[in-house]
Parts: sequence; structure tokens; C-alpha cells
Amino acid sequence: MTMASIAAPARTAAGELATFCGSLRWAELDEAVRQRTRELLLDLLGVTLGGSRVESSSAPRELAQGAGDGQATLIGTRQTSSADWAALANGTAAHALELDDVTTESSLHPGVAIIPAALGLAEELDASPAAMLEAIVAGYEVTMRVGNALNPASAYARGFHPTGVAGAFGAAMAAGRLLDLDDERLTHALGIAGTLASGSLEYLSNGAWTKRLNAGWAAHAGIVAARLAGAGFTGPSTVFEGRLGALHAYTDEPYVERLVEDLGRPLQVMRVSIKPYACCRYNHGLIDCMLSLRGSFGLDDVERIRLGVLSGGALLVADPIEQKRAPANVVDAQFSAPYASAVALVYGSGSLESYSTEKLADPRVRRLMSVTDCYRDASLDAVYPRQWPAAAEVVLRDGRRLSTRVEYALGEPENPVPLDALMSKFISLAGRDDAEALADRILHVDADPSVRALGTALRSGGGST
Repeated sequence: MTMASIAAPARTAAGELATFCGSLRWAELDEAVRQRTRELLLDLLGVTLGGSRVESSSAPRELAQGAGDGQATLIGTRQTSSADWAALANGTAAHALELDDVTTESSLHPGVAIIPAALGLAEELDASPAAMLEAIVAGYEVTMRVGNALNPASAYARGFHPTGVAGAFGAAMAAGRLLDLDDERLTHALGIAGTLASGSLEYLSNGAWTKRLNAGWAAHAGIVAARLAGAGFTGPSTVFEGRLGALHAYTDEPYVERLVEDLGRPLQVMRVSIKPYACCRYNHGLIDCMLSLRGSFGLDDVERIRLGVLSGGALLVADPIEQKRAPANVVDAQFSAPYASAVALVYGSGSLESYSTEKLADPRVRRLMSVTDCYRDASLDAVYPRQWPAAAEVVLRDGRRLSTRVEYALGEPENPVPLDALMSKFISLAGRDDAEALADRILHVDADPSVRALGTALRSGGGST
């Protein structure tokens, strides 16, 4: 049986996504979209450089180093590997700090799957920056739309990590664009990705590193899916909406219509949030609440803290409350609403430095966590998932109650991180003498003749391994 004999039906969701994403051209995109894409590239490369120094990044990198020769940069080193294994290593490193970009409605991290796949394959193919950037835009489009359709709260309840599941489809689209697949083969690539997409939430039980691997595997799987499609392998065109498709396998309450509704209006890259705080995004609004109240009282004056959390994120940051009040390690702390609020009150920050074993052991932080409760607030859930508001109340020993609510956390498109702050974030995470010059180069990557020039620049300040 040939590919032609089982050609994809034109009106499946995968087919529509393939047609739309296959038509995207960098030169035809609005400048606002192009600039946002460059900023997302800058942010993701910064968090990958920082994440490459984390212990959990060593094993995937060693695996990639032993997987064979290639042109794809292993970020944070002077080494290269094949595109698919570099994508696994870089995607895992990018997710290590909980500082990578995120979306509200789809409740996932798109960049960690898309950009490592696109960068690695673009280096391997010696592609132009424009080709890589339009592949990134296409990858974000698919990832976020699949995430929207999954209904993240339902996927969480089933134990699946939307970043890993949806990210594999987006990475397949990005890789397929770079491989110049036609619409039919792009559709097959999405179908193949449905077999490779995965990601368990069981890391929440003990703070394991597998959450980070979910991102790297999605990037790796996307390249594999696209290459298989390019070689003539077939996948189901009804991979999303079919009776046994992804939307029925990974969630109990899918929103199938969200896969293709309002395609391009706006492009999904315009809906991405950049993270200023090194923890689960469901904690960010709570941190902003605490920072706004901080200074109105002394830490010893606090009798109780009440945090209004979204039902869709309660599994991640609030339940079970006994575990969230006593995180055992840094990963646990990154998924603890009580820790996020306590460390913000004590140190006035939610930065990467706030998530350390030293601060986790601080008696002031431990006490505040012990008196923190989380509750569901119907007024918050009413606008979820399109909006992620947060509410908090601090009850003082003298009987006063101080409360506040945040509609849009810092970093949301409605409350964006300024470009100078994004540059500062990159420079801080890169840990290189040439960080400012490298950041400027990334923001003007279109001027490079080839993506390999960017890869060379990334490796020039890398480590020796």
C-alpha cells in the first residue's frame, strides 16, 4: 500500500492545520509577529543556557553526545549531535528551571518542544533563519491549538502533561516545515506524532525530573515523526478527532472545535506568556498578590494565609495541601502555592534564586507555609482558562485582613515583560561574558546567512564538554 492510496482526507483537523501552517511565510508575517517570535527565541535560548547547568540536564546531554555525529548544537557546550538527540537534550535543559514560556488557555509550555526541534534541524539542514523562524511560528500554532482542544484541566485529571502531548505535534509541524514536506506529508507527520506523544504527571509524587524529559522527548519525537513522514511512512489523518484519536485518549472532555477555529486570528505566538518567576505558572498570580501586600505588615504578624487558586491548577500547586505545605525538594517547591507565596513574602521575589534548598529550609518560609490554606474561588474559575487570575488574603494576629486580586500576572500578553527585562533575564541566565552581544544577535538572527552561524555563536561561549 502506498502513501497515495491512503491520502489524508482534506477536511480533517490535521489536514486543515497542515494546509494553514504549510502556507506561513516569514516575509509575509506582520512585524509584530516577527518581533514576538524573535523574543520567544531569545527567551528560550536563555533558559536553555541556564538549564544546561542543572544536574538533570547531564544525562540527556551525555546520551546525545554518544548518539552520533551531527551539526546540531548541544546548548551550553562546544559539542554537536544529531538534530533529534540534540532536541531531546536541549528541550530537557530548557524546561529545567521552570522559566520557559507558557500559555494560559492551553496550560502548557510550547517553546521547550518547538524551538529545540526547529533549531537543531535547521542547523543540520543548513537552513536560513527565515525558514527556522516560520517553522517556529507553525509549531507554536499547532502546539497551542492541540493544547486548547485537549482541555488542560481534564488532561491533568487523567495524569497527562499537556506540554509533552501537544508539544510532539507542534514539533512535528516545525520539523516538517523545515523538511519542506507538502500538506499531505505534514498531515501524516501529525498522525505519526500521535503515536509518539506522551508525558506523565506522576513526577508530582516526589519531585522527579521526568517533567523536564517530557519536553525534550516531545522535541525529539517531532523530528522523528516528520522524518518518517518524509520517507513515506503514514499516519492517521483523524489523529485528533477520530474515535480512538488523541483527543479521546488523553482527555475526557475535549474541545475539538478549538483545533481549527479562527486560524491565524491572531497567530498563537501572540498569546504566549514569558515567565519572570521560576515556578509553575499557576503560582505567578499568587506571587504578584504577595508582592503587592508585602511591606504592609511584619512576617511575625501573620496568623494565616489564604490563597485563591484555579481549579484547573489545584492538582499541580495546591493538592494535597499537606504535601504542598512541606515540599521535599526544589522541584516540589516549584509546584507549591504555599511555598511561592511564603518565599515572595520573605524575600520579595519569585526569581530563580528563590528556589533553592537554603531558602526552602528557612524557618520563616517554613512557618508561613504551615499556616497557608488554598481554596477554590468560583469567580476565578469563571474566566478560566482564557484568563488566570489569582486572589490572596493575609490574616494578621491583630485581626486585620489584607486581601488582593490579580487579573493578569506579570508576563501575560496583557501585562508583558518589557524587552529590557527580557534582555536582563537572558544575560543573567546565559552566564557568559558575551551574553549581551549574543542576545542582540538572536534578536537580529534574520541577518545571519544561516542558522549554523547562530549555532556557532552559541557554542563559542559554551563549556568544554
